[in-house]
Amino acid sequence: MNAVEVVGEDLPVFALHTRSGSYVFTVTDTGLVRQLHWGGRISAADVMVEPLWALSTNDLIEDITAQEYPAHGGFRYNEQCLMVRWPDGGRESVLRYHGYAVDGDSLTISLRDDKGLDVDLHYEVVAGGEVIKRWTTITAGCTVVLETVASAQFHIPFTDLELRNVSGHWGAEQQELVQTVSSKTVLESRRGISNHHHNPYAVLSLDATETTGRVWAAALAFSGNTKVVVEQTQYASTLLQLGINDFDSEIVLDPGESFTTPAVVCAYTDQGFDAISQHLHAYGRSLMRPGPRPVLYNSWEATNFEVTAAGQIELARRAARLGAELFVVDDGWFGRRNPDATGGIHDGLGDWWVDPVKFPEGLGPLIDEVQRLGMDFGIWVEPEMVNPESDLFAANPDWIYREPGRAPDEARGQYVLNLNLPDVRRFVLDSVDTLLTDNDIAYVKWDANRPMSQVGAGRDVWHGHIRALYDIVAELRRRHPDVLFEACASGGGRIDLGALSVFDDFWTSDNTDALDRLEIQRAYSLVYPPQAMRAWVTDVPNFLSQRSIPLQFRFHSAMLGTLGIGCDLTKFGEAELEQAAGLVAQYRQLRPRMVEFHRLENPSPNDYRLFQYCGPEGAVLYAFLPSSRLGHKPTTVRLRGLEPHARYRFTHDWQQREASGEYLMNRGLRLWLQGDYASSIITFDKVTEDPE
Repeated sequence: MNAVEVVGEDLPVFALHTRSGSYVFTVTDTGLVRQLHWGGRISAADVMVEPLWALSTNDLIEDITAQEYPAHGGFRYNEQCLMVRWPDGGRESVLRYHGYAVDGDSLTISLRDDKGLDVDLHYEVVAGGEVIKRWTTITAGCTVVLETVASAQFHIPFTDLELRNVSGHWGAEQQELVQTVSSKTVLESRRGISNHHHNPYAVLSLDATETTGRVWAAALAFSGNTKVVVEQTQYASTLLQLGINDFDSEIVLDPGESFTTPAVVCAYTDQGFDAISQHLHAYGRSLMRPGPRPVLYNSWEATNFEVTAAGQIELARRAARLGAELFVVDDGWFGRRNPDATGGIHDGLGDWWVDPVKFPEGLGPLIDEVQRLGMDFGIWVEPEMVNPESDLFAANPDWIYREPGRAPDEARGQYVLNLNLPDVRRFVLDSVDTLLTDNDIAYVKWDANRPMSQVGAGRDVWHGHIRALYDIVAELRRRHPDVLFEACASGGGRIDLGALSVFDDFWTSDNTDALDRLEIQRAYSLVYPPQAMRAWVTDVPNFLSQRSIPLQFRFHSAMLGTLGIGCDLTKFGEAELEQAAGLVAQYRQLRPRMVEFHRLENPSPNDYRLFQYCGPEGAVLYAFLPSSRLGHKPTTVRLRGLEPHARYRFTHDWQQREASGEYLMNRGLRLWLQGDYASSIITFDKVTEDPE
């Protein structure tokens, strides 16, 4: 069956097929595009289009039809995808079906409002045939204002579904949020970033576990103001809509101009949360540049702003002993970047020249030593921001977001540069480009440490800022194709599929406590690939939790993502340096098999946290027991993703053993950890191929 199937011409039925399911819709006799099915695989040729009729004068056809892209107007009272303000002041639209086009695995549905608007609904089956990508293009025939413009809407023919997202704040991002949908839920950002509080996706499920049950997921690829609406309707279904937030937003289109929404990526499975994660992870990995992310050392927690060439060189020598592949200098290397008497920082941002006091000979001697030690060199920047006492702000006070007649909002001692201004975009691009051209830099940690404010209204400012950011980073990647870029927004404030399309790593949270990170990383993994999840080992007691966790547990927790080290290595003794070096070497050895990530279930009353990777060479199990209780009860670990009839060799209970993938997945192994903050890694080496 092809990825795109079309049956009929006058009132065609359209189907998009993934390996796990089908998404089906049709055209009504009044020109509405009506969704029929999102679930298990069916053929468009078998679809029976049940008739719709008005239930009453209060339940009319426009309102009860599960439309693909409803516009504001008429008898439509549920969430609309599009609201337009016309030149005559009218605000209603009448979108009618106007044709379709198929190109391989892509489908375009054309809608038209004869008053002067064309709307194209785009669909594409991607990521190995398990994910559907949707987006919308609006083209104006006259000057219009888009007051609301969502990317996509879905209808799921079930009620009382469970909704999964995340909640939290700085230092506690990615906390799993589970609630039953009974009315309307809105998950949104109004801060200019995809934010620490929620994330722009929705995972809906019916009687699902990690391995069983129906799951529907949709994620928006955008890093700014977003809005996700989940609503249980009056007609025994659940509505899901995703798009840029219509809060404080107006997008003006002149005749002939078009606006393209951010994409939504959606997937369905009847095999539970693990399967939906595999589909979404595969799509996320398809956005990423190939190759493993390097083990990095970052100097922030060792030095804060007290950066000097000699101090960084000493840290680099110790990082090289550990086996780090990349040395990153964090904040404090540029401008006049020093805390004032109150501990605040009001200078430096925007002045992207190397501090001649801290680095009298520039960055060259440090970079040379880092490379002599066998590592690449990386650096921290925050290019979207400026400090009030910087040279840049003194020369260009009108380059920031600022409400006319008001004092500018200051947070963290800084302002946000207005990337909607061409001169500002040019400055940011040129500043980072010059830094990368003049220095041999392999990695950029791109931070953004405060939300946007005072952007004004009636303009495409919020959306325009993010589009400009994407364009700048994409151009830098074009000019410097070997440089990796990490997205950081005061921790995990900019994690989404839009950011993943231009950045290579996500800094998941400033909270580096190894136990807290297990929960953060688990929730993150529902949608996003762990290969883009940067995780650090840092000193104890942790600066946030004040917990002291053993070094092995800290390393094992960080090894679930892309490993980083942020300890003050000058305080490490020889025994700690040796232990850390061994753990880094182990991670680098395991890295080739860390492809497919699984959250394993724990049948024990003890609080085991179990995770697994699979790759071509075999599998690796990560097991954690934060504290022993209830008589030190063991757990049974059932692996996933193995080849059933292949043989795997591993060490268990101090003995080398061998078993089939079928045995390891269905019967599993007893695992018994003891003590507090116990952790273990077991590798499973594939020794024979599956004959099937």
